Amino acid sequence: MTEPGGNVLFVVLDTVRKDHLTPYGYEKPTTPTLDALAEEATVYEEAVSPAPWTLPVHASMFTGRYPSEHGASQERPYLDESVGTLAEAMRAAGYDTACYSSNAWITPYTRLTDGFDRQDNFFEVMPGEFLSGTLADLWQRVNDSDRLRRVANRLVELGNEVHEHFAGGEGADSKTPAAIDNAIEFTDEADDWFTFVNLMDAHLPVYPPEEYREEFAPGVDPEAVCQNSKEYNSGARDIDEAEFEDIRGLYDAEIRHMDAELRRLFDHLKATDQWAETLVVVCADHGELHGEHDLYGHEFGIYDPLVNVPLIVKAPGVEAGRSDQQVEMQDLYHTVLDFAGVEAVGTPVKETRSLLSADYREFADGEYAFIEYHRPVVELKQLETKAAAANRSSPTCSPATRRRRTRKRSRRWSRPTYSI
Repeated sequence: MTEPGGNVLFVVLDTVRKDHLTPYGYEKPTTPTLDALAEEATVYEEAVSPAPWTLPVHASMFTGRYPSEHGASQERPYLDESVGTLAEAMRAAGYDTACYSSNAWITPYTRLTDGFDRQDNFFEVMPGEFLSGTLADLWQRVNDSDRLRRVANRLVELGNEVHEHFAGGEGADSKTPAAIDNAIEFTDEADDWFTFVNLMDAHLPVYPPEEYREEFAPGVDPEAVCQNSKEYNSGARDIDEAEFEDIRGLYDAEIRHMDAELRRLFDHLKATDQWAETLVVVCADHGELHGEHDLYGHEFGIYDPLVNVPLIVKAPGVEAGRSDQQVEMQDLYHTVLDFAGVEAVGTPVKETRSLLSADYREFADGEYAFIEYHRPVVELKQLETKAAAANRSSPTCSPATRRRRTRKRSRRWSRPTYSI
């Protein structure tokens, strides 16, 4: 391991494609803050996410395990209590820990917030003791029962509907300034700290602030474009290229807003002399499809725009540069613990899986990454619902169904390295 390090800032830009960020060659000025970060960091060209959606990816980053090892999926949407997390290890070592997220999967009921002293999550209106106790236990019992799992699936559907309703007109970006404010306050008050932030702005539905909408999507009304990927994937709604271009503009505006908010946090760490000794990780959990492969959103596929994600790591004492070596996102677990000099409380830390190690990936025979996509039970149900609402008897002719028929694969397979 490396010598014990300092503070850790771990930022996930939820649903952000690598090819929409300027450090990766995007022609639009979406991320000047990340451009500046890239000048003093390692930019990874071939970072591979272990799944195309939030829950299993975060579970992998927080445990160092593949999805089939940690078991968190739509059919079992929580971490087992026996699985130790990154935050638990950091807290046990004396770090102050905080999680700021409006993502509905990063909550006590999935146990992804286990180990965080401070939490500002999707269910912030409810007492933390209730969420981490009564509700989390009930959620686990419901999902462990074959008879009750349909109830759990419906609860997730209702959560999606609530998210759609309340995001309209504001979107997740309305919560981002508060998340950054909270992170700034926490880093001022804590001694040795581990801060995790998930920013949801780029996730559907997208309602960027007017300032950035005018820059990247002038004249586009967010209410006029398709904000529900299931409508398109079920065949209930068509989207032409002009509409997808408008959607991409709104998406870029949301990315620009997140970048501006990160600038506030980064500038504060510099002004308070915390920046130099802080490990900074900025990545995405997965990407998004905007009509490629006849799909919209991030379900029903593991195409490169979904799983070849951005990853930028600033580590004190490590020279800036670019790496085309294939890396896996669950290795961030090993990297953070290696930097901090902290022993794991779950998956043992492996030096050959730390991005800071000269021996990184010596265990591997060739460059392969594993991607897993378990049955998306909720999305399949939503396809049926959207198709029925559009007076279609079944979504058998939908883009998503056609793709599932033509791209049947095993649940787990390797992805060889190649350039995009």
